[in-house]
Amino acid sequence: MKKYEELTFADDFMFCKVLTTNPNLCRELLELIIGRKVGQFTRLDQQQPIELTADGKGVRFDVYSEDDTGTVFDCEMQTTENRNLPKRSRYYQGMIDLNLIERGADYSELKKSYVIFICPFDAFGAGLHKYTFESICKELPQINLGDEATKIFLCASGDADDVSPDMKDFLDWLSGKQGKSRLVCELEEAVQRVKDHKEWRTEYMTLFMRDQEMMRKGTMSTLFSLVEDGILSIDVAAARVNMEPEEFKEAMEKSKAVSV
Repeated sequence: MKKYEELTFADDFMFCKVLTTNPNLCRELLELIIGRKVGQFTRLDQQQPIELTADGKGVRFDVYSEDDTGTVFDCEMQTTENRNLPKRSRYYQGMIDLNLIERGADYSELKKSYVIFICPFDAFGAGLHKYTFESICKELPQINLGDEATKIFLCASGDADDVSPDMKDFLDWLSGKQGKSRLVCELEEAVQRVKDHKEWRTEYMTLFMRDQEMMRKGTMSTLFSLVEDGILSIDVAAARVNMEPEEFKEAMEKSKAVSV
């Protein structure tokens, strides 16, 4: 676990807190990324869950916002490579649309939307700092589909001269370098304010313990199955979760009783 005082803007908890508690900074960052003005927010949420069916795979957006022009923004901090970002961006876009439109409503009610991934790595290996995708005609590239769905990938490790000085400064700061622009300085100050917030420190610790408990339950369930299938002995399985064999056996019996 990363210590609370060591968190940076690139850490999910910090990223969400800074942007959702500082609407003006969030708006400025979005404007820098998409290259146009963003209206007043009518909604600005962190870790917004979208689960449309009881048995379907839902999604939890990092920073989800809507403005008064009817535009939706999903901004994600993505620090791990090889997560199949193109397909994830497609899925996120679909979940946004399904969440926005009611069954039987007209398709024209779908809002303009941006799905944005901010990455320390080069997601496509072409050296760009920014990759913007819209639907165009393969035969006639000058024809845009006009579905108003845009996907943007910011890549801090790019080496091309393809973004503004302010954007380059932001991406350099994301990589750990000293920022110079006004926006980056204000973001840095906002990060420090989050670190100084006692209640949010407690929230961070609580979320960590919850996640650890969920991971432990998942691990225990797997070990129970391996023991039942004869793949692992109780002694070996218990050692993997720092339990005594008798304690592990008792937990396994309780699990069976609950499942029955």
